[in-house]
Amino acid sequence: MSDELEAAVETFLGDVDTAYGEYEQGYADADATLSLVMSHIEDLREEYEG
Repeated sequence: MSDELEAAVETFLGDVDTAYGEYEQGYADADATLSLVMSHIEDLREEYEG
């Protein structure tokens, strides 16, 4: 795995963990959390596909 892709995966995992944690604590609703996660997936996909 390239350094850029590895960094993107680490960022993705951290951001998704944060989004899920905020949802679990009641700071965000399910739609907002899913939208944020999908945004991070798109970013990760762009980095992967280059």
